[in-house]
Amino acid sequence: MKPTSPANGQSGVAKHDPYAAFRIRNYRLYIIGWFIALVGTRIQSIAIAWEMYQRTGEALSLGLVGLAQALPTMALALPAGFLADKFNRTRLVMLSLAAMTLTSLALAGLSVAQGSIAWMYFFLFLDAAAVMIGRPARTALVPQLVPAEVFPNAVTWNTSMMQIASVLGPALGGVIVAFNVPMAYVITAASSLLFLVMLARLDFRFDTRPVGGASLQTLLAGIQFVWKTRIILTMISLDLFAVLLGGAVYLLPIYAEDILQVGATGFGWLRAAPAIGAFCMAMLMVYLPPMKHAGRALLLNVAGFGVATIIFGISKSFWLSFAMLFLTGAFDNVSMIVRQTLQQLLTPDHMRGRVSAVSSVFVGASNELGGLESGLVAHWFGPVVSVVSGGIGTLLVVAGAALLSPRLRNFGALHDARPEEDGEAAPAKLAASSADD
Repeated sequence: MKPTSPANGQSGVAKHDPYAAFRIRNYRLYIIGWFIALVGTRIQSIAIAWEMYQRTGEALSLGLVGLAQALPTMALALPAGFLADKFNRTRLVMLSLAAMTLTSLALAGLSVAQGSIAWMYFFLFLDAAAVMIGRPARTALVPQLVPAEVFPNAVTWNTSMMQIASVLGPALGGVIVAFNVPMAYVITAASSLLFLVMLARLDFRFDTRPVGGASLQTLLAGIQFVWKTRIILTMISLDLFAVLLGGAVYLLPIYAEDILQVGATGFGWLRAAPAIGAFCMAMLMVYLPPMKHAGRALLLNVAGFGVATIIFGISKSFWLSFAMLFLTGAFDNVSMIVRQTLQQLLTPDHMRGRVSAVSSVFVGASNELGGLESGLVAHWFGPVVSVVSGGIGTLLVVAGAALLSPRLRNFGALHDARPEEDGEAAPAKLAASSADD
């Protein structure tokens, strides 16, 4: 017989609620605004990549887009994390969105006037700086919008909505760019402004512990916590190198124009393919029971990402290329859910802004530097060598992480993770409890 509750006679096992996060008003307001802004930023990413390649014809120009976005990420991450733990997180995100609105409008003006490429890089730099100021605050805000037991569900829905936006954005971006490139930047500005309005409607009281003055020790506290919490360090290091080496998406304009010959619309669909795969995987994970072997799932999915990247690199068929990009998104979605959930649940609330900032240096900068690396290798050796070598490098990084971190390899259920003040790994249940780092 099934166990029953003496109060109501129902099963004593809690029923899984796929929509638990959406039942909370503040989360609904946040996720709707974030989704709209994400669609806009994906449209802008399509526009800037397409315009740069069309105007320069150089693979290196795509790599420099990554560099312009990586520099402020690395320079501002730690100060932004401190601000996220010191001041009202909602207002910081709103300030960030206001600045992003202005930079998108500036890019629109430059695009209409066919202005200097150097100025476009400059406003991309400012746009990335605006994003970085708000990113740790936005990341640290979500755990305060939902109860701890609902947070894994919120992370899953965050990734789902992000992937929907990443499908719609590139698809719409490809169509918009084919007709009018400046309009893409204007739409992005409008989406950022709308997210700002949605945040203003939150019924939310910011509460955090004081973090002291802006001393070097305070700014570096996030690094110290990540260094001591080795499982977080291993996860974000794995992501850093996998993304750094697997930056194939930055070369999609070359694949669409010169290798697959599918034009701007085909480029939009290729760019959307990873998001379509990630969305399908995210929706599957919403309805599946929580994973029991999260560490193993993380490693296997990053390895799958590397294999799919290699096959994409050598493909000359649009549909095979689309399928491999689809798989990269599906694999990456699983690893993203594991990383984001563990990072937030293992980190005390008063440290989440600074730890998120450290993660931004690893993850955010690696995305953009991955574009630079891919562009440089493609410039010297060709796009195929760039993509395939990146996929092989990803497999080597996974093998290294699996060998060096038994704790990650054997990590069990995500919901067992708890915040740790001293930086030691959380007392999560491990699939093999005897394993240790």
